[in-house]
Parts: sequence; structure tokens; C-alpha cells
Amino acid sequence: MPVYEYCCADCNVRFELMRSLSQSSEGAPCPKCQNKAPRAVSRFASFSKGDNGMSTPIGGSSCGGCSSPSCSTCGG
Repeated sequence: MPVYEYCCADCNVRFELMRSLSQSSEGAPCPKCQNKAPRAVSRFASFSKGDNGMSTPIGGSSCGGCSSPSCSTCGG
């Protein structure tokens, strides 16, 4: 079963649930306030290792809170 991410609009909690494909478009109960939360767009990071052994992000920054092209500058 796939893992889906949800974000509660009422209390702003992000959470994940393992659900069947048939439930992929359904909202899920928030673990904090129990209100129905819609499915969120999942984010992921992708890295490539260069000849020098250093990992660099592919397709932009690897984290949402930083505009740096390298995690070594922000400690992420």
C-alpha cells in the first residue's frame, strides 16, 4: 500500500497514512483534531554524487526552507 501525505487546514498538522489506492482521493482524519484533512502534494529530495564524492541536489534546493543549492551552508 502507498503512503499518502495529508495537511489539516484547521490545525496545520502534516501527517502520513498508509492507505489503499481506492482511498487515495479521500480525506483522512487529522490525528490532532480529528477533522477531515485533504491529501497534500508530497515533496521529496533527489541527489547526485559527483566525481569528487560530494552529493548535490538535483532540480533545485533540497529543502523547502532554504534557497541555498547546498545543505552544507544551512546544516540541513
